[in-house]
This record gives sequence, structure tokens and C-alpha cells, in this order.
Amino acid sequence: MNVQHMSGEGSQRVAELRPHDHRALQTTNTADVDTPTVAMPVRRLIADTDLAVFPVAIGGSVFGWTASADDTEGILDRYAAAGGNFIDTADSYASGLSEVQIGRWLRRRGNRDDMVVATKIGRHADYRGLARTTVTAAVNASLERLGTDRIDLLYLHEDDPSTPLEETLGSVRDLIDAGKVRAVGASGLPVDRLIQARILAAAGYPRIVAFETEYSLANRTDFEGDRALVARGQDLAVMPYFALASGFLTGKYRSKADFTGTTRATRASAHFNRRGMRILRALDSVGAAHGVGPATIALAWLLTRKAVCAPVVSASEPNQVEALVAAPRIALSRSQLLELDRASRS
Repeated sequence: MNVQHMSGEGSQRVAELRPHDHRALQTTNTADVDTPTVAMPVRRLIADTDLAVFPVAIGGSVFGWTASADDTEGILDRYAAAGGNFIDTADSYASGLSEVQIGRWLRRRGNRDDMVVATKIGRHADYRGLARTTVTAAVNASLERLGTDRIDLLYLHEDDPSTPLEETLGSVRDLIDAGKVRAVGASGLPVDRLIQARILAAAGYPRIVAFETEYSLANRTDFEGDRALVARGQDLAVMPYFALASGFLTGKYRSKADFTGTTRATRASAHFNRRGMRILRALDSVGAAHGVGPATIALAWLLTRKAVCAPVVSASEPNQVEALVAAPRIALSRSQLLELDRASRS
């Protein structure tokens, strides 16, 4: 197992952990219900890989779109300075400009070997779908935009029913053999395709090791069910997206007047109801006990969930990063977890 770019006590602790398993660092005392139940490591290992990642991935969906080039550099600088090493993007974000800006930052900082770079393919207008030739062309285009020789974690961005999964994973296997891809994940693939992929892995195709899916305190039902069972059964590293429910769980939206005409606000407004306000009150209460805001607690809660490895969250400005990277340092007590669970139940 390779745990490069870590040193000292932190490296030793990570090396002893089972992949992305927060339970390995639990401290429990049944006599005291307020004893912290988790103490997060600096890195989490993705099963069957040598990828050790910070427990919060910085999302690149806003880079080249709502975040300027200067803000993108500032966001990534703040994230890296806080110990972050996991960048998540896609070839379709801002038509590839997100990858370009990330690549520019990596070159300027000279820190490519310190970062785990994940990108997704399948939705770019020029490389749509997951046919063999499309996958190869899309990966080569992403490598050029990122200015790197390898993608650490390549996600299949969505299902392509017109292409046999054997064809897609066969092309990924060729890219792994060529050293252009280190590991493969899936974003939003249906459960039956995940099961099919595991069967194919037994036949020598690359194993899907990571799974991106929507999951948050505001939306638990999409994941908690068949997806959770398959993720745990396959030991997938779950990377929740919309982890802050399009900003609703930051506490930014407290009244109807707060919802402006942006796409993000429209998505967040779906949670502006009695249950949503109940969740915000619980986040405020738990956050006050830890001296942090609702966003930090919402992410800390996700990090206690089985199979969750690293939520994917975006920042539009550098000053938003601190609240995100603080989440792994928060140890929620049993009573606080119960409070959040009760508030978020449907």
C-alpha cells in the first residue's frame, strides 16, 4: 500500500486504517452518551487503491463558471493549505474550462504529486457517452486540459445504456495499463449496473471503487436504501454530491426573500419547508456547541455515515473554504447525532 505525501504520526494512523472506515478511530464509552463517537483521520484510503484522500473533496463545478480564475486559485490555495488534497471535476464542467483552471493551478504550484485529481467523462458535448473510442478520446482530452500524465480517479459520469459495460470497462482497463488512469469510479450509475460491474470485475475488468451519489441531511432517501446496501456490500467509497443541498444547509436561506433567481437558489428552495427548517435548527444547535456554522456540521454528519469517504463540496469564494475543511475535525456526540437524525427524518 502506498501512502505517499504523508509523514509523521498522521501517516502511521492512516496506514493502520481500513479504507474509508471512520470506525477505526472511534472512542466509545457506553456510560456517557455524549462521548465523541468519531475522530477523523487526515486521510481516508479508497479500498483496493493507494489513493489516500482528505475527507472533504473540493468540487470544481463552479471553476470557469461562477468562480473567476483568481477565485479558483484562491479556493484551491486555501484548500491545500488546510491539508486538502482531493480535487473533483468533470470534462463537462464549464465545457472543460474547470479542468483547464485546475491544471493551471497545479502547474503554477508545482504540487501535482501532492494532489489526488478526479474527473468525470461521458457528458462533454464532444465526447458524449461511454463507447470505447469515446472514452479514450475523452480521457486524452482531459489529460491535455489538466496538463498531467494521469487521472487518479476516473468517474463514469452517467450510464450509457447503448454501450455494453464490458466495452466501457475494457477501454478503462487499457487506459490503466497505459498509466493514464489509476482507478475508476461511477457517478449516478443505477444499482443494477453497479452489480453488473462487480460481476465483470471478477472476470478481470477494473473494479469500480468509488461511487458519487446525491446524499445529505436534506436528501437521505436517494441513498439510504438499495444504493447504500450495494455500496457497503461492494466496499465502495461513497462521495456524496449536493452534500450541502445546493447551499441550503449552509444556513444561507432562511426566508423566501433569500431565494434569488439563480439555479442554485432554485434547487435550494426545494428544501424550504417545515422539515428543512427543522434541520437548520438542529444544525444551528449542534454548531453552537462546537463553535462552527451549519455547513460544517452537515458535512461532519455525512462523515459519520457508513461507506461515506469524502463529500464533494464547492466554494464560490476563498473565504468559504474554511467552513468546509473544518468538518473532519468535528467529533459529534451520540446525542448530537440523534438530534440530527430526528430532525432529518421524513
